[in-house]
Amino acid sequence: MARIRVGIAGVGNCASALVQGVTFYNPEYRPENNPKESLEDEVEPASENAGLSDELGKAVGLMHPNVGGFRPHEIEFVAAFDVDERKVGRALEEAVFAEPNCATVFQETLPATGVVVKRGPLLDGVADHMTDYPDDQAFRVGDVPEVDVAAELRANGAEVLVCFLPVGSQAAVEYYAEACLEAGVAFVNCIPVFIASNPSWAERFRKAGLPIVGDDIKSQVGATIVHRTLARLFADRGVEIDRTYQLNTGGNTDFLNMLERKRLRSKKISKTESVQSQLGTRLSSDNIHVGPSDYVPWQKDNKVAFIRAEGRAFGDVPIELELRLSVQDSPNSAGVVIDAIRCARLGLDRGIGGPLDSACAYYMKSPPVQMRDEDARVLLDQFIEAKPLETNAVST
Repeated sequence: MARIRVGIAGVGNCASALVQGVTFYNPEYRPENNPKESLEDEVEPASENAGLSDELGKAVGLMHPNVGGFRPHEIEFVAAFDVDERKVGRALEEAVFAEPNCATVFQETLPATGVVVKRGPLLDGVADHMTDYPDDQAFRVGDVPEVDVAAELRANGAEVLVCFLPVGSQAAVEYYAEACLEAGVAFVNCIPVFIASNPSWAERFRKAGLPIVGDDIKSQVGATIVHRTLARLFADRGVEIDRTYQLNTGGNTDFLNMLERKRLRSKKISKTESVQSQLGTRLSSDNIHVGPSDYVPWQKDNKVAFIRAEGRAFGDVPIELELRLSVQDSPNSAGVVIDAIRCARLGLDRGIGGPLDSACAYYMKSPPVQMRDEDARVLLDQFIEAKPLETNAVST
């Protein structure tokens, strides 16, 4: 099976979890002290044209062990970009563990990737208040000259670029999207800068025959996916939600970055709309609050969410729900990204340009088309099986 050649923009905690995961799910690099059975015992080898029809058992932590014949360890990293002086110039397999990264280390031994992290453009990628925090918590921008990202992607044969830049990096994300168009690379946009859901950007990628999966990655079982699922459950069971909130705390650079409230604006829009789209009746802005709430350094990559909903059920009788969810933030996202990358490659192989609607709806908080998650999963699985549902194919 061919490998998927992937570039990374932003070598932070999510990138760390993704790089670790690609090795963790490779039978050749299972930790010697890991008592779990190897994936070879869990999943039989996939044929070149394998789809879900010959999916083959379960691997803990994966939604799809096999995506159109591609398994996780068939992702190959070929380029990486960052601005932090502790990462630029280092091998990718070392940089993912450099400060201020604090993601859980679940795969200590990583093979050599042959990738050296290059200096990307700064633009608006780092919040001003980072200088007020200790080195082990905040970004430190180096003075190494930046590279031409499009040229690097072309030179290294990248097929998919994954964007992990900090929330609020509008100009920087647009730069990387432009580089993808110039280099002929598919784009997986994991942050709430609206590219796939922006009709102008979507049309440019469609005309170029380049897939996008975006915008703003969901987690496997994260605050927003749980909140929207509960909102849908209330609506389906005839319960009217009158007000709701989602408060989140964490101690990684994502939460530190979002202390600057103007950088948080797109994140709040993305998370709020993701929940609103599942309600029976949309709530006024006064009655719904969804978004990161505070930075707690000692939490590190642990994200804690507090969700509350108040509503009325049968007989107009009040009902209240409260929930606390605690997760390791970065692996929770990487478990979705590892699927999105493989779907982007399928889109490339099939000549589909623009947003992959089913993948966007299932994997992202702000897709071009919001769907119920169970409906998006059905369409996604049909897309993976190569059934003719995606409508953005470029004519040749």
